[in-house]
Amino acid sequence: MSKAVTRTLTTPPSLLASLDPLLREWLPRQRWFAGKGRPVTGFSLVAATELLPPGGKLGLYHLLVRAHQPLAPLTGAPGQPADCYQLLIGDREALPPRLAPALIGHVAEGPLAGRTVYDALYDTRPTELLLEALRTGARIGALRFERDDSQEIRSGLVPRLVTSEQSNSSVVYGDTFILKLLRRIVPGVNPDLELPLALARESCDRVPAPTAWIRGELSGESYVLGVLQPFVQGAADGWELALRELAKGEDFAAAARALGRATAEVHMALARTLPTVTLGHAQVQQLVDGMVERLDEAAQAVPALRPYAPGLRSAFAALADLAAEGCTWTAQRIHGDLHLGQCLRSPAGQWWLIDFEGEPSKPLAERRMPQPPVRDVAGMLRSFDYAAHSADPPVPGWADACRAAFCSGYAQAGGADPRTDPVLLRAYETDKAIYEVVYEARHRPDWLPVPLSAIRRLAADAAIPSPATPPSPPSPRRPRP
Repeated sequence: MSKAVTRTLTTPPSLLASLDPLLREWLPRQRWFAGKGRPVTGFSLVAATELLPPGGKLGLYHLLVRAHQPLAPLTGAPGQPADCYQLLIGDREALPPRLAPALIGHVAEGPLAGRTVYDALYDTRPTELLLEALRTGARIGALRFERDDSQEIRSGLVPRLVTSEQSNSSVVYGDTFILKLLRRIVPGVNPDLELPLALARESCDRVPAPTAWIRGELSGESYVLGVLQPFVQGAADGWELALRELAKGEDFAAAARALGRATAEVHMALARTLPTVTLGHAQVQQLVDGMVERLDEAAQAVPALRPYAPGLRSAFAALADLAAEGCTWTAQRIHGDLHLGQCLRSPAGQWWLIDFEGEPSKPLAERRMPQPPVRDVAGMLRSFDYAAHSADPPVPGWADACRAAFCSGYAQAGGADPRTDPVLLRAYETDKAIYEVVYEARHRPDWLPVPLSAIRRLAADAAIPSPATPPSPPSPRRPRP
């Protein structure tokens, strides 16, 4: 493939119009579609590029499209831009049986009339083309395939799509690389590329260093579309690992302690390579105001939360009071959405942190803001609690032991036990539990008792232990959303 190829779509409006009725049915069924529960009223084209010329056995199109939907409650002011999605669309006369799960539909009219269109990430030829474009540093239309020249990318690696539920899509090449394609995209510097590159500069071996990446250059704006990283062969997903150990009745405290050390090492490396800021009274009050606003909105949306609102608000008031007394905190770049499902452990026991995109529902500018590292800690403590609630029968004390071990491991590597700042930790854990209540009420009502159990404890936890003696960490909950 040549370094630069000009290949824009000759009839993009008619192509999108012909795909419109099929995409309206198919897109909302995808795990990574963000607008669940709201009808798609139409599409608009952001960019379209032919990756394989039309007229052959296989056609291949890279599309960035906006899906227009009515606004959901609590999503922001009217006029908010429609979500933009990255699609890799293949077309054939008919799909072979192996591609049946990829079916989008049969086109009735337009430039692809009579053809069958499908999600091309299920197909080996299109995914081989993506790797070759990354290997050669190709430029195709508005797409830029870039790479770290110090890392070798071999051709001929066999691709396979990861079919487990994800908020994006991933393709594994042999046992060498994994390509994460972002589905819901926004312009700007994406932390899923920015932070691993920064950690690679610091030689932090707790995060796989990016090998190559895909950008889109459109109307003067840059989009990060995908990141290729080394595949950690034989590694276990932290969430699945925890559930496996729970099912066997095995102790997970040692693994949790090692994960705490890995998390602290990542935080320290980020603090060394990217700017940190000091949060004084005004900045902390702004944080607290956001937490209170989210609580008020959540209580409006989930009636079961309302009886606990006064107690939960006290967690945020306590933090504001400390700031008013002159306490300050350091904020830095963090993972932003840390839980067991964002961690991998090798057969030798080494932990890696992955997926630095942050919470996809948050604006990009917010995801890139420096924040107290305890926010990541709170997310992981909630994750242990969720895992404990997935066990049948429950294992008494499992979550408490993991939470304590994680904090101890964090302190061993970072020098600051998160439990020595109980006011800050409680505020962030409360904020996280409130988010979980809304998520579960909307998407998984059967899971709602899990965060509500933590809400009851956090609302009642008015007497906070002295920072001088780290308390036994509390017991909350959370699965991989």
